[in-house]
Amino acid sequence: MREERGRFAGDLVVNEPMELWGSVAGTVRVVEGGKFYMRGAVYGDLIVESGGRCHNFGNISGNLIVHENTKVIHSGVVGKDVINEGGRLVVDATAKVMGKIRKKAGETKLEGPHREV
Repeated sequence: MREERGRFAGDLVVNEPMELWGSVAGTVRVVEGGKFYMRGAVYGDLIVESGGRCHNFGNISGNLIVHENTKVIHSGVVGKDVINEGGRLVVDATAKVMGKIRKKAGETKLEGPHREV
């Protein structure tokens, strides 16, 4: 697994197993074949596309968007909305969502006091 520490200016596409201990000043896209373990900060949206996997332990200032055929575990903080458009989404009891959790399709499991819209 590739481990990155530091700052990325601009958007980032993840297409391999990667662990981030830094920050991204832009949008992160996890595409097919990508497994993203985020322990830092994303100053934009985190979008998990078909075939991608993600476990968020860090902070996302924008939205977390989960597409079809994905698996996402959210254990960190999302500044806006969490939107499930057809994937498998787990929101841990310790996670924070400042906006709303929207389920358009897929499987959403909420642990703790979270509410779904």
